[in-house]
Amino acid sequence: MSSPPQQQNTPSDSKDEESRHLLSTSLPQSTSPLINGYADDDSEEEEFAYGSGEKIHIVDFDSEPIDGVDYSTVPPFSWKKLWQFTGPGFLMSIAFLDPGNLEGDLQAGAIAGYSLLWLLLWATVMGLLIQLLSARIGVATGRHLAELCREEYPKWAGLLLWFMAEVALIGADIQEVIGSAIAIKILSRGVLPLWAGVLITASDCFLLLVLENYGIRKLEAVFAVLISTMALSFAWMFGDAKPSGKELLAGLLIPKLSSRTVRQAVGVVGCVIMPHNVFLHSALVQSREIDTKKKGQVQEALNYYSIECSFALLVSFIINLFVTTVFAKGFYGSEQASSLGLVNAGQYLQDKYGGGMFPILYIWGIGLLAAGQSSTITGTYAGQFIMGGFLDLRLKKWLRALITRSCAIVPTIIVALIFNRTESSLDVLNEWLNVLQSIQIPFALIPLLTLVSKEELMGVFKIGPTLERVAWTVAALVMVINGYLLLDFVISEVNGLLFAFLVCAGTAGYIAFILYLISHGGGNVANWFNLLRTKGYSYAGQ
Repeated sequence: MSSPPQQQNTPSDSKDEESRHLLSTSLPQSTSPLINGYADDDSEEEEFAYGSGEKIHIVDFDSEPIDGVDYSTVPPFSWKKLWQFTGPGFLMSIAFLDPGNLEGDLQAGAIAGYSLLWLLLWATVMGLLIQLLSARIGVATGRHLAELCREEYPKWAGLLLWFMAEVALIGADIQEVIGSAIAIKILSRGVLPLWAGVLITASDCFLLLVLENYGIRKLEAVFAVLISTMALSFAWMFGDAKPSGKELLAGLLIPKLSSRTVRQAVGVVGCVIMPHNVFLHSALVQSREIDTKKKGQVQEALNYYSIECSFALLVSFIINLFVTTVFAKGFYGSEQASSLGLVNAGQYLQDKYGGGMFPILYIWGIGLLAAGQSSTITGTYAGQFIMGGFLDLRLKKWLRALITRSCAIVPTIIVALIFNRTESSLDVLNEWLNVLQSIQIPFALIPLLTLVSKEELMGVFKIGPTLERVAWTVAALVMVINGYLLLDFVISEVNGLLFAFLVCAGTAGYIAFILYLISHGGGNVANWFNLLRTKGYSYAGQ
């Protein structure tokens, strides 16, 4: 039998073969060696947020091009597709419901009454804008923000950004873990001390690994249960307290701000933007299988994620609204208002509203536990993406989760042992942690806004000039508000010449790095800043 004639390779065939070879080395392959859902450490495959076998296939999203199909157009809306895209936004929205936010809500309600509800609404809208941009950069590039920072910035700047993100994550995690530990103490009637609750909460990284083995949809379902638990718990409290509907509506529609509620107003806005959450959302959206080379598919994904994210943050806003109004009705103008915190809030609620069919103390404890547990699990998730993205780590999932969890849990246990003495000491700790996270906000927002405006990176999906100006205005407002919180805290806490000198030196370096990040990025703001800097050098030379 004669062998079939061999085809002669043309130059175009060689180029196609080379392109396929390059593509195969840069994209995750379904045939890559997997062990329990993750790549073997010996594999040379590049680390991605999700392996090809972990991603959810979207109906009608064909992996291979079909002749006659226009992939630049967006198909009609589909409820089935919206359901398949539902999940990442709710995982992201947990950061809007963590114990730190709940403490900000209850203090705002107790001290400012209903008057800051309008600010809570608009702060959530600002948070929505930032999270939509985070999702946009993740979908359009196929890379999450930590990976892009490693690629776009010099090594020293990338390492500094990683350090800042880790510090912010540790600060948030301490608040979340201690919030869970307080809830465990409440539900165990004081049998389990704070440090024991911290150890119990620390086990969530193993729960995360177990859930991940069952697929991303199972993990998202667990978070849906936790969010529903929070919603039911705080809605029950809302029903027991019976806040004034008229005052609630007035608080939402009529902006009010007095000098004695400025601190609570700053807290409401400051709690909305969580640095680690900006990194997290850009990775979560990659759990769906999307071909970034098909413009219509990318735009369709962005449309569905926008709807899903908006609904998720609407739910989080309603839950925050429940907490704020319950404490506004019960404690506004009372002697206890200025001393309320996570530690004693449940007991104050119990004293105010009594037992009823189910004691409100335990309803509060269940809601707080759901908030703490869900936020610590997403913190573990964010830690994996941040560390893996910035440092380009190729570790097995259990090892990476253990390392990132240990980075937060070890400081948390130490803090719990030191500060578990009085309620006031935990309040002081919370103030320090809020300041710590406020410092880190520019190092998540500025890279996001500069990179999402960069045409070389985003292509046709870079944001337009109007949206860019709005986004920078929101970012500047958030940074100024948090800067006020930082300044107010430093003025009240800094004592001594040496400490003041160190704070001034640190502030100078802090501002210099912020200006560097702005100038290094793309978009109109970076171009304007560089032009201004060039003119400044010219005037100085003359």
